[in-house]
Amino acid sequence: MHIAPHDNQNKPIVDAEDALVPLNYFNIVKLKKGESFDYAVPGYETCIVPATGTVDVEVEGARYPALGNRVEDVWGGEPEGVYVPVGAKTRFTCVSEETEVFIAGAKYDKVLEPFDVREAEIDLVQYGSDDTKTHRKIKHILGTKYHDKVGRLLVSELFTVGEGGWSGFPSHKHDTDRWDENGEMIESRHDETYNFRFKPNYGSGMQMLQRADNEPGDAYHIMDGSTICIDKGYHPCAVLPGYQMYYFTILGGLSQRSLKQYFQPTHAAQLHTIPGIMDMVAKFK
Repeated sequence: MHIAPHDNQNKPIVDAEDALVPLNYFNIVKLKKGESFDYAVPGYETCIVPATGTVDVEVEGARYPALGNRVEDVWGGEPEGVYVPVGAKTRFTCVSEETEVFIAGAKYDKVLEPFDVREAEIDLVQYGSDDTKTHRKIKHILGTKYHDKVGRLLVSELFTVGEGGWSGFPSHKHDTDRWDENGEMIESRHDETYNFRFKPNYGSGMQMLQRADNEPGDAYHIMDGSTICIDKGYHPCAVLPGYQMYYFTILGGLSQRSLKQYFQPTHAAQLHTIPGIMDMVAKFK
């Protein structure tokens, strides 16, 4: 569930066919100027997103130069990404002084076409309020705009707005594909992986996990660089007062790309107290 911050030496943090979240793939790659990284993930579509720095990307001969514009940290500008088809041979090369690159992946069985997502094409959603301690900004890299160009992968960056507060509330889950008596889907199976950052970087927070409504759950102390893998259960998180929180989010669906969240019955009434939350829900497609 919680993978502590560590130097992964450019090796996958969540590899293909992971026992807990088999629908996800996640790697962090750190390079210096002129260094390159080559990869291919059979059975998984992926997305390259520089956390900091700039890279030139090549995917099976298609070139996407100067991807990424953030220098110091993830708060310093808008994200950019390159979609990489299932199993495609890919290389990216650092053209800034150094770079830290996220590679997000989802299990899929069809080969699509690569494309890039630039700063002007990011899909932004902001919802919640300071009063409810739920003020949040979401930057979708692979969101609704690319629903017809991606298989099962959803990639976003999420920020708490202000200092302190909750994210992922009202508590929800997405751990099984199920439908109501009218045949309408009420929940979708999506494995989810987060990587957290804090500002200042010595900040921290908490990831909750409640397997069933109104039953005792677990809590994990998250720090700058923590990775959380969520296979099932309700999973809100919070940042300590005085700090800002960011998390890179990977969602991989079992049978569809659109995420259908099931809100925890005990807290479902809170949906009516948080401004703009249904707009947020609509963007995870």
